[in-house]
Amino acid sequence: MPDRSLAEWLTLIESRHPSEIELGLGRVAEVWHRLLQQPRLNQCKPPLAITVAGTNGKGSCITSMQALLLQHGHSVGTFTSPHFLAYNERICLAGKPVSDALIVDAFEQIEAVTDELSLTYFEVGTLAALVIFYQASPDVMLLEVGLGGRLDAINIIDADIAVLTSIALDHCDWLGDTRTAIAREKLGIARPNRPLIIGEQDYPEGFAQLVADTGAKPLWAGRDFTFTGGELFDCQLSSPESPRSFEQLNGQGLLPINKILALQALTAAGFQLNQQDSAAALQQVSLTGRHQQLSYRGLEVILDVAHNPAAAKVLAASLAQTEGRTIAVAAVLEDKDWSGIIEPMVDPVDDWILGEISDSSRARKGQSLLDLLYNAGQTGRLQPSVEQAFELAVDNAAATDRILVFGSFHTVAAVLKIILAEV
Repeated sequence: MPDRSLAEWLTLIESRHPSEIELGLGRVAEVWHRLLQQPRLNQCKPPLAITVAGTNGKGSCITSMQALLLQHGHSVGTFTSPHFLAYNERICLAGKPVSDALIVDAFEQIEAVTDELSLTYFEVGTLAALVIFYQASPDVMLLEVGLGGRLDAINIIDADIAVLTSIALDHCDWLGDTRTAIAREKLGIARPNRPLIIGEQDYPEGFAQLVADTGAKPLWAGRDFTFTGGELFDCQLSSPESPRSFEQLNGQGLLPINKILALQALTAAGFQLNQQDSAAALQQVSLTGRHQQLSYRGLEVILDVAHNPAAAKVLAASLAQTEGRTIAVAAVLEDKDWSGIIEPMVDPVDDWILGEISDSSRARKGQSLLDLLYNAGQTGRLQPSVEQAFELAVDNAAATDRILVFGSFHTVAAVLKIILAEV
């Protein structure tokens, strides 16, 4: 087998499977079974696994759990997707992206047992993360579901703790066109007699029965664990021993509910979290592309991956608290509800500049973005790419304006590269 760089491996893996997404566990579970029979893995003790599903908030919840675990002296591995600048961002140990060499080694192990089976890009990446975590043996591995839950590659792992952050309409072509159907798919990560942490409080029809059907032990936000809102929040968590209270935790940066879900999930897993270390961890936690505030050529730039109506509503609410003009640079993928995303953004956005995502075949065409913006009673300007849209926004912004970049990981990544190139 010729030596390949990480970039060469990624190109090869991406080209092999006929479709970018193919839900189902049969192929990936079989390869994982084969890997577990190999000498390098068959003696490894599986780390405690916490799997996180949800329409929004998955990354924030995992980042909060990672910060809490590290602050309390525990070792942790995280698998998230997609990445912004480098593939290594998807697989982290101790809060740091792993090396090219570790990922290449994992790819080589997977290649050696795959044989006749064809895996998607995401499935191979999932297996690589698991190989790395089993061999590194952290105390905990935090696994973010890529799409849905029941048929997502992550679900080959029987989670010790399952977390469901939120339920909203997204990826409807794959998961169903009702919140009930989507909830059913996401609840597929739950396991009988194991904790299921539920952050969603606006339940879709039949949700209680769907939860009961999993056989899991649910802990419901607002019922079993409670919290106050605001920049500083208090919460009371359900604990195997007795209720645990935390006071005056920082609610800025990431939504408080996702920090609370992190606290509750780790408490349910038996970790002894203390007030001082928890407050310190949550004070400094942040996440790339989640209401991330940067400066570029003296201008305020806000990066947010909000790519569905529910996330757009949260983003709009945060902008309503600010002063000055907002220039939006936006682009989405073809399967996104662009009209639904526009609706809550009408009031906080003063000027629209649209581009087209250039690094994905699933990008929505620029003219379609503009047409739907006009249908919503808004005017805007269209540029050939996200990069050119951002450049136009910078050229047209006054010193007191802010530039908001949102709509997709691809959109944010394109602008983040421009900003970091000048740092």
